[in-house]
Amino acid sequence: MRLLSAFVVGLIFGVGIAISGMINPAKVLNFFDIAGTWDPSLIFVMGGALVTTFIGYRVVLRRDKPAIEERFQLPTARDIDARLVGGSAVFGIGWGIAGFCPGAAVPALGSGKVEVVGFVAALLVGLWVARLVQAKQAGRKAMA
Repeated sequence: MRLLSAFVVGLIFGVGIAISGMINPAKVLNFFDIAGTWDPSLIFVMGGALVTTFIGYRVVLRRDKPAIEERFQLPTARDIDARLVGGSAVFGIGWGIAGFCPGAAVPALGSGKVEVVGFVAALLVGLWVARLVQAKQAGRKAMA
């Protein structure tokens, strides 16, 4: 059931990203081009996501537990540290350069475009490198 629900949620997300046009990197890059070919549609996509999330959290968190899991898995960290700021900066720079964020790149794989495959490959390499760095840092802390 968990796998099926993950598939359905991913499918709905992917269809939404495709319908909104966010799998097109030019649309995203035009949002950042305020002095040129500015396209404000990304604001509406993000606004819709914020409203949906705001309402969804309030409805779902009224329940004692989720439908498929034993408990809710919500983030507990509230610190704004170098790791959070650095990761956000890398994400934003990559998004601004490529016009893709990971959420839009995965559904865009269906387009078969080489640049999408390259972006997703770079994303996977980046995730792998980040895990190596984290493991190395954890090893240093354990030795101290």
